[in-house]
Amino acid sequence: MSYTTRVVQVTNVSPSTTSEQMRTLFGFLGTIEELKLFPPDDSPMPVTSRVCFVKFQEPESVGVSQHLTNTVFVDRALIVVPFAEVKKAKAAPSLMVVCLPTGNCRHLQRPASIQAPPPILSSILSLPGLSLSLFLFSYFKWFRV
Repeated sequence: MSYTTRVVQVTNVSPSTTSEQMRTLFGFLGTIEELKLFPPDDSPMPVTSRVCFVKFQEPESVGVSQHLTNTVFVDRALIVVPFAEVKKAKAAPSLMVVCLPTGNCRHLQRPASIQAPPPILSSILSLPGLSLSLFLFSYFKWFRV
């Protein structure tokens, strides 16, 4: 199978796992261009699980790395899936899509005077009596191609 992405998302990563351990594990499968572990190693925030993004130099490494799914690493079975790269053409403002339970959705553009939030893929807001989905789209600068 041919892949167009060079990035994999690894979920269910043990909180005690370090970036260096992930780099060693995935380094056997291909040359790693970049690796990001969330939350980072030095984060004081207590977590129950971590997420790792690995960007390879060759797209073929994505298919090979998927074979690590269900492999127990430290104390958790990893889940490895391809992750679509975001290509950033130019400095585009963040877009916001607000959807109400009725199915009405609106695309809102962030005014230039408001500072953009840190890169966020999506977040869900729940209000008493109202379920509101708020999707914020911005780009991970390290996924540039």
